[in-house]
Amino acid sequence: MIRPQNGESILLAAAATTTIESLCADLEGSMGGAGVLVKSEDKVGFLTDWSGDLIGNAVAVVRPRSIAEVQECVEICRRHGIGVVPQGGNSGLVGGGFPPAGSREMVIINLSRLNAIRRADAANATLELDAGCTLQKAKDAAHATGLQFPLALGAQGSCQIGGNAATNAGGVNVLRFGMARELILGLEAVLPDGSLWSSMRGLRKDNRGYDLKQLFIGSEGTLGIITGLCLKLHPRPARIETAYAGVGSIEDAMTISALARCELSELVTAFELIGTECLPLARLIDKGLTSPVSSVYPFHLLIELSCGKRLDGRALLEGFLADMLARGLIGDAVVAQSERQARSFWAIREGLVEGQARRGYHVRSDVSVRLGDVPAFVAAARAFAARDWPDWTPQVYGHAGDGNIHFNLLPPLGMHRRDALELGLRITESLFAIVEDFKGSISAEHGIGRARIGAFWEGLGEVERRTMRAIKNTLDPHDLMNPGCLIPVLEEQE
Repeated sequence: MIRPQNGESILLAAAATTTIESLCADLEGSMGGAGVLVKSEDKVGFLTDWSGDLIGNAVAVVRPRSIAEVQECVEICRRHGIGVVPQGGNSGLVGGGFPPAGSREMVIINLSRLNAIRRADAANATLELDAGCTLQKAKDAAHATGLQFPLALGAQGSCQIGGNAATNAGGVNVLRFGMARELILGLEAVLPDGSLWSSMRGLRKDNRGYDLKQLFIGSEGTLGIITGLCLKLHPRPARIETAYAGVGSIEDAMTISALARCELSELVTAFELIGTECLPLARLIDKGLTSPVSSVYPFHLLIELSCGKRLDGRALLEGFLADMLARGLIGDAVVAQSERQARSFWAIREGLVEGQARRGYHVRSDVSVRLGDVPAFVAAARAFAARDWPDWTPQVYGHAGDGNIHFNLLPPLGMHRRDALELGLRITESLFAIVEDFKGSISAEHGIGRARIGAFWEGLGEVERRTMRAIKNTLDPHDLMNPGCLIPVLEEQE
């Protein structure tokens, strides 16, 4: 990096100010004043994440209403040499959706106004829509056709489908339907040079060379801005059965998970693990919340089964649970007798996440290991916490059916936030080292963003680094797309 000397800094600062003024003028001229936010008070809502842990900054927030305006914005920023950060519902947790404070000047392109349902095709079981549609809007549009879009997240009322694709979102239904990339048949993106690429054909089989859409899924906006998607829809289940159970150990929980896959096959939609230490956090959100089974069991399970009308899902689930009880794998279990009761079960799983956020800053992890390693990983992480950080409270929960565990740690009540943040970085580093010992992943579904970029990059081999940089340099040679996210800026790496 060339650093200015003496009076040169004043000249460069003046030139930079002129450039920013010119950039904003060009953006406003192209998009209109309502589509370009430059005042601090107008931008503030776009510059922090859901947790409130990260704060950012941006020259401007642009809200295009058409693909053409996205292209114009990218072209203007390219001409001025200013990086762009694509932003969806800003519900991410790793700082990928806005520039960090103190970084180089960048423009946020927020896609919330690009939110049309383009085409719902029941015969082809596909849904074409703009990237700015919320996940809930996508699910509602699918439901209107008599089908379903099964991606399910706690933030589905605010997260956007383009962000779901850009981060390859997971959620509670991965066990049956897979990650976001398995639910996307086609994709449209504005490239760093302002051109538009599309594979929106709605085909389930297309064997013509490279599957380029997969480059953009999980790329976190570093290769282009996703503007449209063609989603794969699935039959809507006629029957959904939900059970809540208590088990004596995580080993038993994983044994039950394996048996459920074998004996109930693809009917199992979700298999969630909840450590009972999480229940007080859920009650912060709903004081009247009660557990269906005794908290004497260290782990609780939330099991969901869905099927068509010709299958008796209730009998299948009750029979399976009875067998697990007879084997001594389950201590107690309750099958929801109504949709309302099923929602109360899920309220525990959803409430514990919100409860952690309400309590304040905490070490948040989103890791995955092989299914057979889940018990050993949790034991190792608990031993580490008890040995090195006995005043911090572990919280264990997650999508145990697919190996995705959230091992979080709450700081002692009363600890200053600044101290907790500093210690949290050290805890996270050690926790990721444990994940690496198990050859797992430090990010199962939240992405890398900027918060996890150091650990991610260090964990890659030289061939992986070289290949990722080659892809980035080919599509975005000037590093204009979400600079500093996912792939380190070269000068920062050095």
